[in-house]
Amino acid sequence: MGVRGFAKAARVARRAVLGGVAAVVVAGVMTGALPAWAQGKVKVAGVYTVPIEQQWVSRIHTALKAAEARGEIEYVWAESVANTDYERVMRQYAEAGQQLVFGEVFGVERAARAVAKDYPKTAFVMGSSFKPQEPNFSVFDNYIQEPAYLTGMIAGAMTKSNVIGLVGGYPIPEVNRLMNAFVEGAKEVNPKVKVSVSFIGSWFDPPKAKEAAFAMIDRGADVMYAERFGVSDAAKERKVLAIGNVIDTQPQYPDTVVASALWHMEPSVDRAIAAVKAGSYKAEDYGPYSKMEHKGSSLAPLGTFESKIPAEVIAKVKAREAEIRAGKFTVKVDDGEPKSTM
Repeated sequence: MGVRGFAKAARVARRAVLGGVAAVVVAGVMTGALPAWAQGKVKVAGVYTVPIEQQWVSRIHTALKAAEARGEIEYVWAESVANTDYERVMRQYAEAGQQLVFGEVFGVERAARAVAKDYPKTAFVMGSSFKPQEPNFSVFDNYIQEPAYLTGMIAGAMTKSNVIGLVGGYPIPEVNRLMNAFVEGAKEVNPKVKVSVSFIGSWFDPPKAKEAAFAMIDRGADVMYAERFGVSDAAKERKVLAIGNVIDTQPQYPDTVVASALWHMEPSVDRAIAAVKAGSYKAEDYGPYSKMEHKGSSLAPLGTFESKIPAEVIAKVKAREAEIRAGKFTVKVDDGEPKSTM
């Protein structure tokens, strides 16, 4: 996969070279500020360690494609980039004159931040567990713990065995806070709930996630929290229920996926593009723009399960959602690694 990512990144980088951009960047260096780009489209690149079909990265890609469709940006990307290639690809894009670079650097923090220091006139907005770095390295993550809590409420009501399985990629804050919020939501409506938690050590390994889910189902789990691809496949095969994360997969699993916590990256993407174009870009934490108050996350429509979830449960979930949106209920952010309670 690293070889494919290397070759794809090289081809994309060559396409990204645009005459005259480097001269504008140099002019910005002379003024001591990130240049404004009022004329023309902002040139944006994405550097992704997984395929763009992977649910988390797909939300960034979708938001950038929407901006491209509106005519605001020129967008190129490299997918399936190995961690060992990540720094090189970032440098290629910066050298090619890309003004704004999106990606996820959870496994390459030090290298990515070094690149940002070397290209202070390029804006970077990266998924990260750490803080922004002046002057040009912003961070974000999927602060979707609020809809995750709501899906937990639904899961707690739908389980019959009172055992829920959670399969995640890595126990990092961005994953932990969603799992913990989900569990708290489940316990609100069903204090008897117990959870089985497993991390597969990969961001994209559907077969491994599927096997982990099978093991939990064999131990009695009848609702699965599908933080990774592969979990819903296991749930479908074993005829148990699943809760989606980041994207809505109910159309693919109409009898399996009960509800999903959706992430909308558009508020963060649009904010970064506007700042770069105006010359006002600065290093900041974009995480809060994924909260429901900024329309950065939501509870997916219940669709095929609208009539299968008890009416009183739906009413309770809608009431809690209204309280969250009104600022009357706060979902606790718990970044600690969730533990099994079985």
